[in-house]
Amino acid sequence: MKRLFWLSVGAGAGVYATHRVKRRVERFARSWSPEGVAARAVSTGQSAGERLRHFAADVRIEMQAREEELREAVRMDQAPPETPGPRPRRVLRARYTIIDDEKDGH
Repeated sequence: MKRLFWLSVGAGAGVYATHRVKRRVERFARSWSPEGVAARAVSTGQSAGERLRHFAADVRIEMQAREEELREAVRMDQAPPETPGPRPRRVLRARYTIIDDEKDGH
């Protein structure tokens, strides 16, 4: 009777192990089939696109916050102080090149 018990326990363990290995092999074969590879590529591409959208949104938010900090630091949002009297004139000096059209052949 003991032998029959241990024989059935061994047979049950063998059937269980065989079933588990078979399921794992089938899952592996399914994941590396053309359909499985295509499905993985699509899901990876979608998740990468989603991560990129989140990154771009974070960058925009932080960019706006930094711009506000810089504006506050430089006080660009305030009007410049008014000076009494007329505005001073600035004289711009420039160099001019004179082109003689007769030498160019025109």
